[in-house]
Amino acid sequence: MRIALFTETFLPKVDGIVTRLKHTVEQLQRLGDQVLVFSPDGGLTEYQGAQIHGVSGLAFPLYPELKLALPRPSIGEALEQFKPDLIHVVNPAVLGLAGIYYAKTLDIPLMASYHTHLPKYLEHYGLGMLEGLMWELLKAMHNQARINLATSTAMQQELTEHGIERVQVWQRGVDTDLFRPELASRAMRDRLSQGHPDAPLLLYIGRLSAEKEIDCIKPVLESIPGARLALVGDGPYREELEKHFDGTNTNFVGYLAGEELASAYASADVFVFPSRTETLGLVLLEAMAAGCPVVAANSGGIPDIVTNGENGYMFDPQDENGAIAATQRIFATDALRETLRLNARAEAERWGWRGATQQLQKFYQEILTETRLPFAA
Repeated sequence: MRIALFTETFLPKVDGIVTRLKHTVEQLQRLGDQVLVFSPDGGLTEYQGAQIHGVSGLAFPLYPELKLALPRPSIGEALEQFKPDLIHVVNPAVLGLAGIYYAKTLDIPLMASYHTHLPKYLEHYGLGMLEGLMWELLKAMHNQARINLATSTAMQQELTEHGIERVQVWQRGVDTDLFRPELASRAMRDRLSQGHPDAPLLLYIGRLSAEKEIDCIKPVLESIPGARLALVGDGPYREELEKHFDGTNTNFVGYLAGEELASAYASADVFVFPSRTETLGLVLLEAMAAGCPVVAANSGGIPDIVTNGENGYMFDPQDENGAIAATQRIFATDALRETLRLNARAEAERWGWRGATQQLQKFYQEILTETRLPFAA
């Protein structure tokens, strides 16, 4: 198959969507498909054998790391030259509109996938009154597709309830070769804890942005005597978070990658994740693969990953003491923490990227098989 992939974010940006897409592109190419990626221009022209068509864009005011790449005629020219069997738009917003337009104009079958819970993000940027309008826009875009993919059963249900049709679940995936318990090290604990490797170590990895609700980790940190917190990543909310955590044992580590990132997961005692807006929560799977017990909000796609009390703990995000109680429970006994580590790793081992990509291929084939049948948008 020849697949044209339109995405609003790709390498060199670092986030959960990019992680899924880079593994998907790599696996598709290995499985014999050809992929052409349309994304905001990041200076790359090729990745794992797939060509990248970078489109220049402007920084998004609310999130400067995110570029808004405006559609332009060169996209149509590249598509006509590539001759894709199918167009897959990821989180259609700006650049994705070009994918939808050319799918209709060139009569190419269209798939869409939903990864970022934009309607729920709005409230964290003071734009909650626009949530209804956002759902209408998403419905108008996604219902052009023959199949819409969500990354969890909770998101499948929510999209369906808001009028988005033909929604299927694209199974989760994680790199269990990279993220593994064996990479735990005292040297990494020393680095993350700023020279206090024997102290209880809490970890957050991901974007430092308002919708992640990282500020909620502060009372958890303060409830564990002598605990340290490492925040790995960066983003537009960093300055506010530095003020919020001022005077606490918090280390703003910045970005880590590769085995350093995997070692950070494996070396911490607890991964704390308070976000309520996750369509899946890929970082939770990475933490679990590394054998790090997780404490996460019982919201969005997280219950698809975490089995409460078995491979981690979930808490009610409306309960101010929920995350505190869950984290204290993990620190209660070494035996419990070790059981959670083993169970977390066992759960992650069920979800490799090859299987997730082969499932995606089946969806692609289903769409191509149906193209000869009448289709009502």
